[in-house]
Amino acid sequence: MSNVNLDALIKREDFAVEGGSVAQNLADKLKVSELVKGESFFYSSLRKPDFQRETSDWDKGKIASFIKSFIDGDLIPSIILWQAGQYTFVIDGAHRLSALIAWVNDDYGNGFISQSFFNHEVDSEQKRVAEQTKRHVDKEVGSYASFMAAIRNPEQAKPELLASANKLGFLSLQLQWVTGSAEKAETSFFTINQKATPISDTEIALLKARKKPYAMASRAILRSGSGHKYWDSFSPEIQAQVERLAKEINENLFTPEMKMPVKTLDLPLAGKGYSSRTLPLIFDLVKLSNNVSEKEISEDLDGSETISFLKSTNKVIRRFTTTHPSSLGLHPAVYFYSEKGRYQPTAFMAWIEIIKDFDKRGYFDRFTEMREKIESVLIRYKYFTNQVTVKYGSGLKGYKQLKEVYERMIDMVENNTDLADIGVELKKQFPYLNLEDKGEQSQSKEFNQNTKSEVFLKSALESANRCKICNGYIHLKSITIDHIDRKEDGGIGIADNGQLTHPYCNTTYKN
Repeated sequence: MSNVNLDALIKREDFAVEGGSVAQNLADKLKVSELVKGESFFYSSLRKPDFQRETSDWDKGKIASFIKSFIDGDLIPSIILWQAGQYTFVIDGAHRLSALIAWVNDDYGNGFISQSFFNHEVDSEQKRVAEQTKRHVDKEVGSYASFMAAIRNPEQAKPELLASANKLGFLSLQLQWVTGSAEKAETSFFTINQKATPISDTEIALLKARKKPYAMASRAILRSGSGHKYWDSFSPEIQAQVERLAKEINENLFTPEMKMPVKTLDLPLAGKGYSSRTLPLIFDLVKLSNNVSEKEISEDLDGSETISFLKSTNKVIRRFTTTHPSSLGLHPAVYFYSEKGRYQPTAFMAWIEIIKDFDKRGYFDRFTEMREKIESVLIRYKYFTNQVTVKYGSGLKGYKQLKEVYERMIDMVENNTDLADIGVELKKQFPYLNLEDKGEQSQSKEFNQNTKSEVFLKSALESANRCKICNGYIHLKSITIDHIDRKEDGGIGIADNGQLTHPYCNTTYKN
């Protein structure tokens, strides 16, 4: 079940605000009516720390269940807040507050608050989930508007709805307040949140590095340059550049939209653009593209480093699946998806490093010459990718080990090892690889999504377009039309003189 993106409903703000903290005259209760946008001083002042992860961990069932619990008067843990200057920061309880804000404002990620927050470019998957959530809440609980209508016209309301609506006048959330400095409030935030729902290592690293260029670049790419502007302290020119680059990278990573079961070879380079794994994947991509582990990174004060990090990331992505002249046009179905259509971030990370090595060694032409055979090996032994990931972990945990397996495959192709012998040779070097284990097989009489995807991919790849220069698989997002007879040799632009090629094959290798 997909999670609901409620991130727009409480704005973010830097803890370092003017005014300090105030420890007197702070309310100990919060009524739901104080969460209506445009009708409440409290909601207007409400903020999340700018380093907090996205408010997108709850699905429609949990949101509806929480709203119902509130209406039924069930015991709900206190919301912990910190007041500084004109703002009220949420230290703990962002999801609880956001669920109620979503309900009273009829916005589950696709309403007027969210649309404004995301510059009216809400992802189609986010829209779909928002609409499903609204229908589910309206069915299980009832809309806030229906409760208000019952109060206005009690004689026309159903008795049970009117009874619940009347209760809203005295129901409230309990509030607790952190007092002290911004440093104390930040410490409280991390302590409380790690005890409640542990934050992953990747998220902790991102939050701690929030002022550094790779963190800001990652945030910008995630939402295609929209949403909260972590880069708003930069000049307008730098902000515009950040947003332009972030949008280009996001589109190259996540379009077209990923759908299951797989029924097209037009797959996105980086899987789903709307999932819990998306931000960690982008964060790791930016770090790898910029060799973050090899150098000390300072905070970015003027945006120049964030721009530099985005450009380096864009340079790497252009090598993968774009029409840029440098693009190898690596077909995602061959390189980054399992035979069952599951996206494999570990493979993506491994190939980032391999491509960087190719660049250093000037190896792209040699790769192009061997490409057809390399892709045959990758397809035949796809199940090895999953085995490496199971043993060492996904993403950054296992990409180095997977890179070693891929590099050995490439070496054997270069040494003309027979395709049938490559698996045996790989097992000698990596004993944990199992030639017999090709993954879980369904025993059901019905085709599940994975099996349907596997059937399609197997059939589609057999008849897929190939580059007329290297004979490697060619992806829809990386097609260029090449003159068979060169223009300088008198070739003209007619269909009979055209062929489909990878950008790199056309612009560099051929010449």
